[in-house]
Amino acid sequence: MTVPIELVVFDCDGVLVDSERLANRVLADLLTDIGLPTTVDESLATYMGLSMASAVERIEARLGGAVPPDFLERYRRSTFEAFDRELTAVDGIVEVIETLRWPSCVATSGDPDRVRRTLTLTGLHHHFDGRIFSAVEVPRGKPHPDLFLHAARCVGADPAGCVVVEDSPFGVQAAVAAGMRPLGYAAMTPPSRLADAGATTFASMDELPALLDDLDRTD
Repeated sequence: MTVPIELVVFDCDGVLVDSERLANRVLADLLTDIGLPTTVDESLATYMGLSMASAVERIEARLGGAVPPDFLERYRRSTFEAFDRELTAVDGIVEVIETLRWPSCVATSGDPDRVRRTLTLTGLHHHFDGRIFSAVEVPRGKPHPDLFLHAARCVGADPAGCVVVEDSPFGVQAAVAAGMRPLGYAAMTPPSRLADAGATTFASMDELPALLDDLDRTD
């Protein structure tokens, strides 16, 4: 049975804005400073796609105690500084958004201030104004389905008619748990990890329109 697309749900970091390596560079430096030597690639593999609350839980489990009181503020300040200097939109995403045939929204682990800042810096905010959903609005972040179900409910879409564009295994797991169809953008994550989580993978945003067309025609 054909399930038409009702809504395309975009993750933000790494899918709309090229922020993952910038943010994880900052996080890796901070973790190394507090006694957890971490490379950027290790940070990407361990924390990419998680809400900050979920990431801190994992960090504190490794530390065996709480992060320093100024940890989150240092991360926030340094990340925003890096964004202001270096952030760009993901290559090809503007063309995808401007030619998209279906309603769309953003559902992200980032907090509202971060999302607003990154989408504004890259000129994308107006495409999603009023349809941006953050993990801070739900009890559990990715890999739980809460955020995606919240976004679908607010927009008025059936989860079965939603396609999620993600770049992390945690996000793909959340989409699968929500009963949505995940497409995995394999720019920062090995395609095998996204596929193992349940996604159809692609390597370039040029491929995304055709994948969406296929999903709109097939079960």
